[in-house]
Amino acid sequence: MRKLWRAALWAIAALGILGAIALELEIGVAAWRARWVSPAPTRLVLDRAGRFLGELGGNDSVAAELGYWPIETLPPRVVAATTALEDRRFRLHPGVDPIAVGRALWQNLRTGRRVSGASTLAMQVARMQRGGGVGARGYLRKVNEALTAWMLTTAYGRDAVLRQYLSLVPYGNRIHGIAYAARRYLDKPVADLSWAEIAFLAAIPQSPSRMNPYRPEGYRRAIERGRRLLRALVDDGVLSGDEFQVADQQIATLQVPFLERRPTEALHALMRVGRELGGGIAGPPIVRSSLDLSLQKEASWIAYQSVGAWAARGAGNAALMVLDGHTAEVLTYVGSADYFDADRSGAIDYAQLPRSAGSTLKPFLYAQALDRGVITPATILDDLGRAAGGITNADGRFLGPLLPRVALANSRNVPAVELLGRVGLQQGYGFFRELGLHDGVEPAERFGLGLAIGGLPVTLENLARAYTALADGGTLHELRWYEAQPAKASRRVISEDSTRQIASFLSDPLARMPSFPRMGVSEFPFPVAIKTGTSSGFRDAWAAAWSTKYLVVAWVGNASSRPMNRLSGYRSAAELVQRMLLLLHPDEADGLSDLSFPAPRGSVSVRICALTGARATAACDRVFTESFQPGSEPQEDCTAHRRRLVDRRNGLLATQYTPPVERELRTFLELPSRYAEWLKSTAVPREPDRPSAIGLGKSNLGRLTTTQDLAAVAPTRPVHLRIVSPEGGSTLLRDPETPFGLATLALRAVIDPPAAQVVWYVDGRPFEVTDRPYSARWPITPGDHVFQVRLPYSDLMSSPVRVRVE
Repeated sequence: MRKLWRAALWAIAALGILGAIALELEIGVAAWRARWVSPAPTRLVLDRAGRFLGELGGNDSVAAELGYWPIETLPPRVVAATTALEDRRFRLHPGVDPIAVGRALWQNLRTGRRVSGASTLAMQVARMQRGGGVGARGYLRKVNEALTAWMLTTAYGRDAVLRQYLSLVPYGNRIHGIAYAARRYLDKPVADLSWAEIAFLAAIPQSPSRMNPYRPEGYRRAIERGRRLLRALVDDGVLSGDEFQVADQQIATLQVPFLERRPTEALHALMRVGRELGGGIAGPPIVRSSLDLSLQKEASWIAYQSVGAWAARGAGNAALMVLDGHTAEVLTYVGSADYFDADRSGAIDYAQLPRSAGSTLKPFLYAQALDRGVITPATILDDLGRAAGGITNADGRFLGPLLPRVALANSRNVPAVELLGRVGLQQGYGFFRELGLHDGVEPAERFGLGLAIGGLPVTLENLARAYTALADGGTLHELRWYEAQPAKASRRVISEDSTRQIASFLSDPLARMPSFPRMGVSEFPFPVAIKTGTSSGFRDAWAAAWSTKYLVVAWVGNASSRPMNRLSGYRSAAELVQRMLLLLHPDEADGLSDLSFPAPRGSVSVRICALTGARATAACDRVFTESFQPGSEPQEDCTAHRRRLVDRRNGLLATQYTPPVERELRTFLELPSRYAEWLKSTAVPREPDRPSAIGLGKSNLGRLTTTQDLAAVAPTRPVHLRIVSPEGGSTLLRDPETPFGLATLALRAVIDPPAAQVVWYVDGRPFEVTDRPYSARWPITPGDHVFQVRLPYSDLMSSPVRVRVE
């Protein structure tokens, strides 16, 4: 013992000499390091079922270097085991153990090599705080560590030093601190550890790589060292014999749960949860997110498969979100099909990338129009030709008069532009801001009427958030990402009645015809409201769909925004949402479950004509049942569809002279004259304008053409004639490069009720006789001109329209 004390005194003297030599260099450094330096605590993120998703660093980025939890209280068992193994005289020395230093110096001098380091817990804290021992090794560093350890112990006390050690000490596999090691290795709080578990964990820091519990040899070494620790605790009187027997048996059979790897399918989701948590050290160390890992993996696989299948058509990536339709909990968040696919820029989170929204904003425009009374379910919207600014439909066709149900379900651009004009550009833009779709920095005029057809860039996340209002009765929810997330007030932005109307429109497969076929990706064995969207040039494909339980939103496109090969929302993103919703509704896929969207409260159902919005009659061939609040439903019957008895031999009106066997009841459509040109382009039969005269003599024929008999067959109405093109008072400039005689002016007229023919007059002289729809082309000549339209053999004539050509 005297030799040991003598060696300790020599060691102290040697340290004093070395300290004097390095005083000017090291004292200042040691003083600077004599303060607590700790990494920001790690957050352990789990899915909603408690399955491992990953770790978040202090700034809530995905942790890559360190898993760390501070330890607030010192469990007595952990303290006893740690000091017994690492620093037996911890309570006696001031941060530096002179006996250990002397022994280490004696052993190192005797053997000529470094055998022992004599590091105390305080010296290990000093080393760990400077980055795990990075820097030069040797006695000079030991001097610095000793000085720093002494200053730390003096300034903060032994308990604080021990607490810092237990928070920072490495346990391998990027795990630091006993609290985090207990959770990651044994899945329990440090306060609940048994003696066997404490001994097992305490053994690892001596050499984390050699005692890695996930390797068989490392696990064996940790068990052996832990058993030695248990015996030492018995020798120190900390453990009784019975306690030792129990702990020794337990440590021999200790099972370490399988190492949970961070699922690559959830990397974007993990980072998004981190951003929601915010930076800093506040917040729970264990975060139970709203995500469903099983569903996340399925969604990621579906996106990966689909992008691969569409790659030949130019698809580069996809993003997908699944939400609980009532709570707005995010169940799935796929930022890209494959995070590590550099060729497809997979590291980009496409759910956060603003892209042209296509037609996905139309449902909100219709909901706003319903709320404001601009339209009702019976309002007729015209799809007859290009809208203002030359906007046309994606398919280049025009479907004529449409109910809101049909116009929205068919995603027609022309009616949507008309609707935005009725609502008002500023009002529509302001409503989109209220939904969180934009920040209002840009003026509404920058987007103009294109706002109705996808001119506004949105992110997938913001679009999903906005759709929560449609999926939950008009209440806009903040997305929920984790269990303890501070609640933000939800607010009503659309009336419940309007959202129920929109769900009815978009869940009706018959209303989608003819633009979208039956039994395609937009149809389900249970009610689902779905809206697709495609941006200009097929750069972005979208789909949003919701059932009474879930909301799914998807995007397909490229990082570079290059066009895809006619890959629309219906042909891509709609398939993603269909596959997800079928996966989410395994028990309803048989089509027998009732997941119907409810009708507006207190409403009455009325069958209305699809072309007029009036109450349907037996003559109406396309009928929809719409819901109205009592008193707002249509009161008049449809008169556009007429049933007439015709002579099947020539299709003309049957008379009393037509044999009964040749009579046939047929339905004819007679719409206002503004639809004349559209009707001409369809196969809709026109009502005959004269009776059949087959097999009649001249005497009977004369009788059939009397006013009385014609009135009985086809009642007459006052006829109104109006020129709609050219516009009166306009001045036209003739293109000088166009050869004379080739430049023409379109002449169009409206005749109500329709007539068989009209005569165009130019400058008081007959120009051309035209059939329905009464259009003609007039060769432009300079000067002042007057246009009129007249019924043949009649004095009925339109008001004159005057035009100047220069």
